[in-house]
Amino acid sequence: MSASGRGTRSVLALAMLGLLVSFVSGCAMVRPYQRERLTDRIMSFKAEAREDARLTKSFEAREGSTGGNGGAGGGCACN
Repeated sequence: MSASGRGTRSVLALAMLGLLVSFVSGCAMVRPYQRERLTDRIMSFKAEAREDARLTKSFEAREGSTGGNGGAGGGCACN
C-alpha cells in the first residue's frame, strides 16, 4: 500500500471517528420531570406555534373531533 493510500485511510478513519463522536454526544438522558419542558409549545420548530395551536383548536371545534392532527387520542373523545 502506498503512503498516500495510508494517508487517505487515516483521514477517513478520523472523519468517521469525528462523526461518531458528534452523534454520540448529541444523546442525553431526559428525566420524566424534564419532559414537560420539552413538550412546551415554545420548543416547537414552527415559527408560529401559538397561531398553529389556535388554528388546530378551531379546526377541532369545527369538525367535532380531537386528536386527529397527530396528538393523543383518536377523535372518539375517550381521552
